[in-house]
Amino acid sequence: MTTNAPPVRAVSRTVVAATVTALLAGACSAGPSPALPASEKGRSDLIATAQQALVGRCLHARGAAGPPPRQEVLFGAGPAELSITLATGHTVRAHTDGCLAEAHRYLYGDQERWFRAQVTVNNLRPEAQARLRADPGYRAALARRASCGDHDTACVRASGVEPLRDRLEPARLAQVRAAHREEITTYGRLRERAVRRAAGLLADRPSPHQKGNAPS
Repeated sequence: MTTNAPPVRAVSRTVVAATVTALLAGACSAGPSPALPASEKGRSDLIATAQQALVGRCLHARGAAGPPPRQEVLFGAGPAELSITLATGHTVRAHTDGCLAEAHRYLYGDQERWFRAQVTVNNLRPEAQARLRADPGYRAALARRASCGDHDTACVRASGVEPLRDRLEPARLAQVRAAHREEITTYGRLRERAVRRAAGLLADRPSPHQKGNAPS
């Protein structure tokens, strides 16, 4: 989500707006709702395919398709506008002006809300593991294990690290999920929106035999 690309912002906002308007018009055309994948993998694949199509259109509209595509147009340029610092201490940043950001706005509606929800949900387990490492009993077990020799399996077992982690980690993860219930709900709601938007977009996309002029 971050980039070190030079600050290039020569793209016309009018061109970007026109691209989004055209996509919205196509996706909102009348017709029966397309069937949605039942599996999570199928839904993820659907979103990924639609995102790739949206990014490709955006890059062509901005004259930056490459190959390779211009990274500052794909990911954005200059200082990142979105930022979130996780409980683990890591900071994640993202741009709002690149083609990837434009695709996210089309699919999820609110890029900033999606960014914050996605980053949080993707880091629930690392946050739970950070809470586990802060537990005094677990830290003591880690210290006992650290004192073991490289091949002293009896010492490693006696340290109690593995059973303690197996017992404590699920509880820590449950605590983290409860603390981020709002972000988890937002993630699910925006992802469902993206699935429907992606299905509509790809259903309206012409198949290969439909491209070009129809035979007379």
